[in-house]
Amino acid sequence: MGDTNKNISRDLIISAAAKLFKERGYASSSMRDIANSLNIEAASLYHHIKSKEEILDIICFDMAKKFLAAIAEVNDIYFNAEEKLRKAILHHVEIITEDIDKSAVFLREWRSLPENPLADFIQLRSHYETEFTHIIENGIQEDIFDAVDKKFAVLSILSSVNWINEWYHLDGKMKPQEIASKISDFIMGGLRKKFVTDPHYKP
Repeated sequence: MGDTNKNISRDLIISAAAKLFKERGYASSSMRDIANSLNIEAASLYHHIKSKEEILDIICFDMAKKFLAAIAEVNDIYFNAEEKLRKAILHHVEIITEDIDKSAVFLREWRSLPENPLADFIQLRSHYETEFTHIIENGIQEDIFDAVDKKFAVLSILSSVNWINEWYHLDGKMKPQEIASKISDFIMGGLRKKFVTDPHYKP
C-alpha cells in the first residue's frame, strides 16, 4: 500500500472516485477502493472527504450547477428559439464531454443520493428541463416550430445529448462542436415547420 502521508488533493480524490463509479458503479465502490486506485491508505481520504456519499453529492450538484448556468446564459441572451436551442445543445454537449467520468456519475448514479439531497437534485433537473421547455414554447410562438408535445420534445432532446456519454472518446473523429451541430440539425428537422428555411443548411 502507498504512503499514508502522500500529498493528495480533494479534486484528485473526486476525479478518481468518478472514474471508479463509472467503471464499477457507485454501489459497488467503497472508500477503500478509491484509496487503492490512488495507491494510498483509506485513512488518508478522510482528511479531505467524509464519505463516498459526499463525493456523489459533490459530483451531482457541481455538474447540475454547470448545466443550469449554461442554460440560464442562453435564455438571458436574445436569439430566436432555434438559435437558443442550438446554443443550449452545444453547451450541454461541451459539459458532457469535458469530463466523461463525472458526466457518467451525474447521469447514472443520481438516484443513489440520500433522501434530502435527492429531492433537491430532482428540483434542479426539473428546472433545467423547464428552461428547455421555454425555448420550445418560444419557437412555437415565433411560428418556427410545430406545435409539438413540449415535454416529449424536451425529453427526446436531452436523451439524445446525454447518450453521448456512452460513446464519446476524446480522441474520436468528431469533436464536441461537430457532435452538437449534427444533433441540432437532426432535432431541428423534427421541430421546424416545413416552410421555415434552415439558415444552417448548406447544399
